Amino acid sequence: MAKFAEAHSRLFKNVFVCKDCKTKFKAQQMKVLQGTVRCRGCGSPSLRNVRMK
Repeated sequence: MAKFAEAHSRLFKNVFVCKDCKTKFKAQQMKVLQGTVRCRGCGSPSLRNVRMK
């Protein structure tokens, strides 16, 4: 787990995971909500936030 704010934002801010192929990548949150961002691997528009461990 991140011990300070800079590491926490670097690891978890604007990081999304594809629900189909589990690929992890960074994207802007507004673009994900609008549906303009798709997965690079499978092309699926269904994304979720990365979960903190």
